[in-house]
Amino acid sequence: MAVRIGDEVPNFQAETTEGPIDFFQWKGNSWAILFSHPRDFTPVCTTELGAVAKLKPEFEKRNVKVIGLSVDPTDAHEKWAQDIKDVTGAALNFPLIGDHDKSVANKYDMIHPNASDTATVRSVFVIGADNKLKLTLTYPASTGRNFHEILRVIDSLQLTSKHQVATPADWKPGEDVIIVPGVSDEDAKKRFPGYVAKKPYLRVTPQPKS
Repeated sequence: MAVRIGDEVPNFQAETTEGPIDFFQWKGNSWAILFSHPRDFTPVCTTELGAVAKLKPEFEKRNVKVIGLSVDPTDAHEKWAQDIKDVTGAALNFPLIGDHDKSVANKYDMIHPNASDTATVRSVFVIGADNKLKLTLTYPASTGRNFHEILRVIDSLQLTSKHQVATPADWKPGEDVIIVPGVSDEDAKKRFPGYVAKKPYLRVTPQPKS
């Protein structure tokens, strides 16, 4: 059964390249990204893992822990890690789950039979500090993910969780945001003085300070 936005995600225990974990204990009060790979020693996945390793400091700035998953065992992951470093110049610096029995993949609905009944699709789950799913993305095996876009999404999610605002199309941190419809004009004048109403339902204001 698919995990939907707003649901508490399933907890799990798993073997990883950094030892056994209980997901909720490992995650703690942080946000987390769980992202899956069809299998080890595949070209697109190799580039993705290197890209995430390079961006790990950016995720840490946002209190986000990163963990990957493949249906291959951890000993294969450890051999693959050298290829990742050779190709991308980045060492694997986050845990990679060995989900050989597909228990985690099945809990998170990562197996899409019409694409492959044995390998996971490229799924991304962004999980909040409250263990609830904030965003999910699914890519086909042929298309690598844009992790700078995932950072941008996390910036939006964390901002909008603190303030009654939404972010417009193509928004980047520091740009104007939209006051959500649930805030009355009267309250908006107090909370967001000087906002601009482009339409009665579209009120724009500078990004609130965190």
